[in-house]
Amino acid sequence: MSKSVCSTGLRWLWVVVAVLIIDLGSKFLILQNFALGDTVSLFPSLNLHYARNYGAAFSFLADSGGWQRWFFAGIAIGICVILAVLMYRSKATQKLNNIAYALIIGGALGNLFDRLWHGFVVDMIDFYVGDWHFATFNLADTAICIGAALIVLEGFLPKPSAKEPV
Repeated sequence: MSKSVCSTGLRWLWVVVAVLIIDLGSKFLILQNFALGDTVSLFPSLNLHYARNYGAAFSFLADSGGWQRWFFAGIAIGICVILAVLMYRSKATQKLNNIAYALIIGGALGNLFDRLWHGFVVDMIDFYVGDWHFATFNLADTAICIGAALIVLEGFLPKPSAKEPV
């Protein structure tokens, strides 16, 4: 017997759509208004800076000759499928995990779109302190990190006890 989508974690797929709209919209604005390497200061310690990432997080494997594009695309697809299955198998009331999975799926799909469409991921958030700059990242990366943090957080929260039948 099939489950109603609203009774499963798939009820939270709207979070995926929201992440995609915000992420791809921000990347579109950067591509339309910035030349590669352009920087605009938003406030101390935060710039918008157009960068291209041909690798993964922190430009891992960025200079590997092109094969990494398809490797990371395959990983993103695999992660999205696994998390969607986990969402389907979970109850809609398991909000924290389902929102975490949806954030990760949305971020992975946003970066996957970039990899397949452009051949690179558009990054634009440049956080810095003094002369030290953190790796430039985007809103998809932020969604993935928040989703991962929520999964870790959920592991520390007490589990509701199952009621014993009387």
